[in-house]
Amino acid sequence: MKIFVLLSRFPYPLEKGDKLRAYNQLKQLSKNNKIHLCALNDIRLKSEYLEALDPICESVTVINLSRLSIMINIVRAFFSGKPLQVGYFYNCRAKRKIQNLIKSINPDHIYCQLIRVSEYVKDLQIPKTLDYQDVFSKGVQRRSQTAPFYMKPLLMFEYKRLLKYEKLIFDYFDHKTIISIPDRDLIPHPRREEIEVVINGVDTEFFKPMDVEKEYDLVFIGNMGYPPNVNAAEYLAKEILPLVHKTHPHVTLTLAGATPHPSVFALQNEKVHVTGFVEDIRECYAKARIFIAPMRIGTGLQNKLLEAMAMKIPSITSALANSALEAEIDREILVGESAQDFAIQIIRLLEDKDYADGIAENGFRFVHARFDWTAATKKLEKIISNNLP
Repeated sequence: MKIFVLLSRFPYPLEKGDKLRAYNQLKQLSKNNKIHLCALNDIRLKSEYLEALDPICESVTVINLSRLSIMINIVRAFFSGKPLQVGYFYNCRAKRKIQNLIKSINPDHIYCQLIRVSEYVKDLQIPKTLDYQDVFSKGVQRRSQTAPFYMKPLLMFEYKRLLKYEKLIFDYFDHKTIISIPDRDLIPHPRREEIEVVINGVDTEFFKPMDVEKEYDLVFIGNMGYPPNVNAAEYLAKEILPLVHKTHPHVTLTLAGATPHPSVFALQNEKVHVTGFVEDIRECYAKARIFIAPMRIGTGLQNKLLEAMAMKIPSITSALANSALEAEIDREILVGESAQDFAIQIIRLLEDKDYADGIAENGFRFVHARFDWTAATKKLEKIISNNLP
């Protein structure tokens, strides 16, 4: 089957959750299908990034969006009633290129990742699948609750538009997918149960236990320019870590990941280290005694938790993040609700090595049993081929 895949970002390197999901799905789908990839792009791509997709795609097309066109189309979205982030990724010239490309390829199916690109193909009479992946509207609403006062009106404005658009776009696609049941239940459409849950996986051949010396007490990993991660990093450094320091003053925190926001850099001190982009992120996991992801906003499944648990690092997260993961609390993962809760969990893991090792081992087994890219993508392949399980 020929599948035309449309993405809002080029799926390499794998420093963002949507890229990780897209790359691994493409890799699995390419085993039995011919993949024609088209990706929008607003950054400079290195040649090695493009080369990484060559082995799994029949063709790769990158459509660059200029800063000027992005700003113009955000303004157009403002007046048209569409979400601003849909406007960010929409361009009339890009639409002509995409539709000409589809006409020349003549695919059997179109697969779109995220509502950001749905405007390009929504009216085409070709079988289509939309991967909502996350519920953007809910994520923006949660961001508004902790945002500075001057950002709240804009975020609530975008929230209302996203809520309307997520409902509207549903009926344009033959099939819809999403990353978890909690996310599916937040889609504002009366037939949301038709959305198929296609989970993420983890590459357990790549993310596996490493025998290295521990250098960090706590580590939090993710794209440090992404608002939910910025919020979690600030929460960790400003509210959780000081509580730990009351009894364990030497505990250190490492914040690792690409594109740190200035407010993340501002957290650096003798006990908090910000790495920026790391070539091999496995080293940051492996050198840590504890992985912690105290997510308070955002949606979807946290890949960072899958990776940490696959590397047999005892992990702590929030109830919000674990609602998609569904790990067994106090056996496979630890969960906190308040800064005090997180501090207590950290201290317990630091003081009781046997307990920490047990959580790590159970988490490792959980991930291996539940999160496999091959199995997850087989379900997606059945959906695309209209052979629903």
